[in-house]
Amino acid sequence: MYRIGEIELKQLEATIASKQLFRVGNPAAGHWQQVVNFEKEWAQLIGAKHALLVSGGGTAALTCALIGIGVGPGDEVIVPAYTFMATASAVLMAGAIPVIAEVDETLALSPEDFEKRISKNTKAVMPVHMIGRPADMDKIMEIARKHGLKVVEDSCQMDGGSYKGRSAGSIGDAGAYSFNDFKILSCGEGGGMVTSDPSVYERASIFHDSGSAFRPYAKDFTIPVFLGQQYRASELMGAVLRGQLRRLEGILGDARRVAMRIRGELDGYKGLRISPSNDPAGDCGISVAFTFENEAKARAFAKSPGVGAWLPIDTGKHVFTNWEPLIKRNVYHHPRMNPFNFEENKGLRADYSPDVCPRTLDICKRTAIISVSPDWTEEMTVQRIEACKKAV
Repeated sequence: MYRIGEIELKQLEATIASKQLFRVGNPAAGHWQQVVNFEKEWAQLIGAKHALLVSGGGTAALTCALIGIGVGPGDEVIVPAYTFMATASAVLMAGAIPVIAEVDETLALSPEDFEKRISKNTKAVMPVHMIGRPADMDKIMEIARKHGLKVVEDSCQMDGGSYKGRSAGSIGDAGAYSFNDFKILSCGEGGGMVTSDPSVYERASIFHDSGSAFRPYAKDFTIPVFLGQQYRASELMGAVLRGQLRRLEGILGDARRVAMRIRGELDGYKGLRISPSNDPAGDCGISVAFTFENEAKARAFAKSPGVGAWLPIDTGKHVFTNWEPLIKRNVYHHPRMNPFNFEENKGLRADYSPDVCPRTLDICKRTAIISVSPDWTEEMTVQRIEACKKAV
C-alpha cells in the first residue's frame, strides 16, 4: 500500500454510520452505495462503460473477465511467461488451458511470439502490464483482430496507467485490476474489471454474484442467470477505494517524477541501459528496469550497496517455471474438475517446461529492477542514483 489515512477513515466512518455494509442497499433509505459509486467513478476514469468491483482480488477480476468474453473448455488462452501465476490460473478457473508465450525486453508479451503461438483453438490473449509498464497494445490488438481473438488486459500492476493516451484496461474487450496490499490503489484485498461491451459485463456480473442471487436488476438480464461465485464487494471496500481514488493522481505524479529522475540520470551512464518501454509517458513510475548483457552483470549491479534492485527470475510465482500447480496439473480439489482432464481440452497445448520460453528466462535473468516509492525525497532519490553510479 502506498498511501492511506484520513481520507479513507472518513469514508469508512460515514459508511459504518449508515449501518449499510452490504453492497445491495436501498438508496431511498439513504444508504451510501459506496461500491456502486466507486464502480461509476472507476469506469469514468478508465474510459469504459462498465466497471465491476470484486472481493477476490485480481485473480477474481481476471476470471470474471474471461467468463465475460465466453472462454471455457476447449479454448486456449495465450498468456506471457513472465506474469504472476494468477494470470494463468484464471484461465484454468474458466475451464480453459493457458498457453505461454515469450516476453521481450519490455517484460511484456512479445507480439511476434504471441502470433506464432496462435492455433485453431486459441480463443483469447491476455497481455499483462507488468511492474507498471504497458504492453505493446497496438501490435497485440492488430494481431488479435486479424485472427478473431478476444483480448483481456491484465492491468493488475498498472492501476491508473495508460498506453498512448488510453487507460490500461480500456483497450481490449475487458480489463482487470488488483487492489491488494501491494498495488497502486489498495483496499487490502480486492479487484476490479472494466468493459464497454454490455454482454461481457452481463456475464461477468452474473458470475461474480452467486448467480445474481442478490442483484435487484437480475430480471433485466438478456441471458439466463447461471451459477457463479461469490465475489461481491462490501461497502467497506468501496469506501476505502473511493478514498484511494482521490490519491491516485498524486501517487502516480510523484512516482513518475522519481522514476524519470532516475532514468534521466542513469540511462547511458557508463553503459547502463534502461530497459525499453512501449510508452514511457504511460508508465506508472513504480519501477525502473535495467537490461544487462548477462545475469552476472545484472546480479552484481543489484547486489551493490544502496542499489536495492531485484531480478525478475527471483520473484517466484511470477516466472512460469515456478507455476507448480500447472506444471504438476494439480489444479482443483477433485480430478474430474481439473481442466487438464476435461475431454474438450485433450490435445490442447499445456507445456510449461523451461524450453518452451527460453528467451523469457534469459531476459528475466539479465534484467534488474528498482521498485520506486512516490514518497522518496530528493535526498533519497539522489542517494539511490549515486549508489547505481558506483555500481558500474
